Amino acid sequence: MRILIVGAGSTGGYFGGRLAAAGRDVTFLVRPARAERLRADGLQIVSPMGDLKIRPNFVTADQIEGPFDAVLLTVKAYALDAALEDMAPAVGPDTVILPVLNGMKHVDIIRARFGDAALGGCVCKVATTLDDRGRIVQLGKMQELAYGEMDGSRSERMERLDAFLQGAGFDARLAADIEREMWEKWLMLASLGGITCLMRGTVGEVEAAPGGRAFVHRFLDEVTGVVRAVGREPDEGALATVRSMLTQKGSPQTSSMYRDLLKDQPIEAEQIIGDLLARARQAGLDTPLLAAADTHLAVYQGKIAG
Repeated sequence: MRILIVGAGSTGGYFGGRLAAAGRDVTFLVRPARAERLRADGLQIVSPMGDLKIRPNFVTADQIEGPFDAVLLTVKAYALDAALEDMAPAVGPDTVILPVLNGMKHVDIIRARFGDAALGGCVCKVATTLDDRGRIVQLGKMQELAYGEMDGSRSERMERLDAFLQGAGFDARLAADIEREMWEKWLMLASLGGITCLMRGTVGEVEAAPGGRAFVHRFLDEVTGVVRAVGREPDEGALATVRSMLTQKGSPQTSSMYRDLLKDQPIEAEQIIGDLLARARQAGLDTPLLAAADTHLAVYQGKIAG
């Protein structure tokens, strides 16, 4: 099996780097600037699970020569349209596209461009960032990739993909209901992102503030209500895990959106908060905390755009 990793940033670079180091057939699709960095310095991972440095196979959009068996799409949501255009020559009639973007808006966009059959479901759980040297720094030990058919069926291509991803230095799992897990991840991201960005603090700092714990519960309940109304019913165990994580005393955890905000970088506000708010309004739901987070992030985006 041959896999194309679209993006060699903190997420794609991490999973693709682990796969390549394990001897899998991996090619990265990158922009010219990232290609120059990889050519000069290789791909480097700094991790509590073990550091590595490799010389990866990579191409730019004009160098793709034909379809791949699988495409792992790891770009930020605001770069999706350009990424789909760049990777189009790599998508053939039997290619499965595995997006690990945040939210669910990209699902409709990919289906419209490549058709239902091309889309697979995928969820990644990893905390990574790029440092000023272009190295991928893993911030914790969590490193899981789950995948499956969107309709929950067991297919030959997913069995092949599962075999390809096993034993590559991270947790790989063929999921029975990947669509539900995608909605559960959105629930977690919208809650964590909305809380940390709106309150401008870590989970532990928000929890310790007067009224902080009650605010977290209200925000999570609001997001959960939207997901139940417009998406899939979350698993009670998964919901309990998110609630515990968001109220953990002293936790240094933040969202990647909050970390990007602190660096004055573009954020995925529309995909993580804005689209969920739009779906809530379409369903006639009153979500004042989501609306407050959306307005807060819109002010930030207006500042960096100016």
